[in-house]
Amino acid sequence: MDKQSLIDCHNRIKPFIHNTPVLTSRLIDEVVGAQLYFKCENFQRMGAFKMRGAANAIMQLTDEQKQNGVVTHSSGNFAQALSLSAKSLSVKAYIVMPSTAPEVKKDAVKGYGGILVECEPNLAARESASQEIVEKYSATFIHPSNDDHVILGQGTACKELLEEQPNLEYVFTPVGGGGLIAGTALSTHYFGSNCRTIGGEPFEVDDAYRSLKSGKLETNTTTNTIADGLKTQLGDRNFPIIQKHVEEIVRVTEADIVAAMRLIWERLKIVCEPSSAVALAAVFKKKNDLNEKKIGVIVSGGNVDFGNLPFK
Repeated sequence: MDKQSLIDCHNRIKPFIHNTPVLTSRLIDEVVGAQLYFKCENFQRMGAFKMRGAANAIMQLTDEQKQNGVVTHSSGNFAQALSLSAKSLSVKAYIVMPSTAPEVKKDAVKGYGGILVECEPNLAARESASQEIVEKYSATFIHPSNDDHVILGQGTACKELLEEQPNLEYVFTPVGGGGLIAGTALSTHYFGSNCRTIGGEPFEVDDAYRSLKSGKLETNTTTNTIADGLKTQLGDRNFPIIQKHVEEIVRVTEADIVAAMRLIWERLKIVCEPSSAVALAAVFKKKNDLNEKKIGVIVSGGNVDFGNLPFK
């Protein structure tokens, strides 16, 4: 996945995505002691960055594959992204979601034309249900994060950010399945000027942190975090990129996430989901090392269950 691959990917998906705005907050800058630039993927089509990778992955399929449809398993945002991308490209999309996924995300999948298949809330059940659909309909499985075309697509958010703010010294992003941080790391490497990528991850699902420490893919035994979009684990396609190009993974507490989420709502006047707030929470953890630096923050999505907010 070289520089030209990212450029080609971005050109390919531009008709199907928004070039999302970059916001700033003087108050947040003062609190951190640095200049922060928030890339607002909550304003992306379907409300999250994952539209980028989903669109690119479908566009790389053959005509025969498109005719048979696509399938994925996702806790929410990639489910919506693949549904909407498939609809935009006239492709059928089968979406396997855990029964515990937020109702707002299930409703969105159906609204975008995705064929919803619910399963038990564990990875084995998700993979089994997806495989059944592959075998029954000859649909192509597209992984939410562990797929080269998806990783390239997700990297275009940071590419756009660096085109607007070319002198960034760091870009912070949440870490779940690893697609966003891997794509971001590729973009900081190819389009930044000595720009480094740092990930934020909840203590409750810290497989990426432990994987970087051990040098091999680690797993999570619990997923007890408010950041529902980060409950997935790294894969063998994105982990080598993360090992090579990501400087650090910073772990944050549930209280850190809620505080950062509230600050974004109050000061930027935008809706972000808990998973998005993890990146800003990581910035606060690292603020002593960031004095007067120029920092990009990927606000990854804004698909919130308004009936289940962590603050009033």
